[in-house]
Amino acid sequence: MKLNSVIPVRPRSLISAACLVATALSFVACKHGISPDVAATVNGRPITYAEVNALLARQVPKAQLKQGDDETKALKLEMLRTLIDAEIMLQKAEKEGLLASDSDVDTKFNELKAPYTKEEFARQLSAQHLTETELRAQLRRDLSINKLLNKEIRSHISITDADIADFYKANRANFNLVEPQIHLAQILVTPTPDPNVHNLKNDKAQNDEQARTKIEMLENRLKQGEDFGTLAQSYSEDPEFGSNGGDMGAIPQSSLDKANPDLRRVILSMTPGQISNVIHTPEGYRILKVISKEPAGQRELNDPRVQETIRMQLFNKKDQLLRAAFYENARAEAKVVNYYAQSILASRDGK
Repeated sequence: MKLNSVIPVRPRSLISAACLVATALSFVACKHGISPDVAATVNGRPITYAEVNALLARQVPKAQLKQGDDETKALKLEMLRTLIDAEIMLQKAEKEGLLASDSDVDTKFNELKAPYTKEEFARQLSAQHLTETELRAQLRRDLSINKLLNKEIRSHISITDADIADFYKANRANFNLVEPQIHLAQILVTPTPDPNVHNLKNDKAQNDEQARTKIEMLENRLKQGEDFGTLAQSYSEDPEFGSNGGDMGAIPQSSLDKANPDLRRVILSMTPGQISNVIHTPEGYRILKVISKEPAGQRELNDPRVQETIRMQLFNKKDQLLRAAFYENARAEAKVVNYYAQSILASRDGK
């Protein structure tokens, strides 16, 4: 288990590391009367270089980072943007009285801790340079933001029968299966972190040992009845399907002919609704779920499965659109000052 999206504590060592670019940073900080430790402010609340560096360290192996390298600077800007967005949403949740309660945090914390012994849980936190206090801070933030999005976005989405009928009419051919189809979802955990992966927890295994531990944790939580799609969104390292709850859609059965033999054998043997054990492939560790298996032929609108498929597609598209607009509007309303971006521009001219 690792939970990388936590807003970290400000350790002195990371603050010192940030000061390696002291000339440009000092110029910007002094100009604005802000401490050189501050990378940005959101409505006056600071985000420090320590926080940026801590998040970066959890996302990218240290060996791949070079101090002063343009790629590293770009990654830091990306990490800072993530922290800025999180702070904007957290402040909006706070303003609307939607902050998660202590009991909410305790419940989620205990759920995460349940699959491990006390010693194992401590090792997991230590491996990610996290404390229980930091983990609880992350959980409070994530739960609060989720409450905000439920109130402002999801509760306003309504998919009508007419919407479903219109979609079916425009896409009827897509429901004519020329060969058997298998609707799959997957959770993928890889031993090498991919910068293109952005799950809800900003959680990536850094090596094979962490990948095995993480996938075993997810397998245990699935066995305890947790939702597959929610866990996939939160933890999967699949850059293509993770954000969609691991849903890979329906694939022709013939497409499995070129798949990994172990994967093909497992998939063909599974029944709808079944979740696999952990499968080790060259790409990493997977857990698969067979959502449905469909024979060839035309699917009609009166099929409840067709209606549910369309409803979910329309809901997810609307959710993504409204969420993107909500974030953009929130950014526009917030007063954000990005001192790190300013320092990079200042160093361009040797200032």
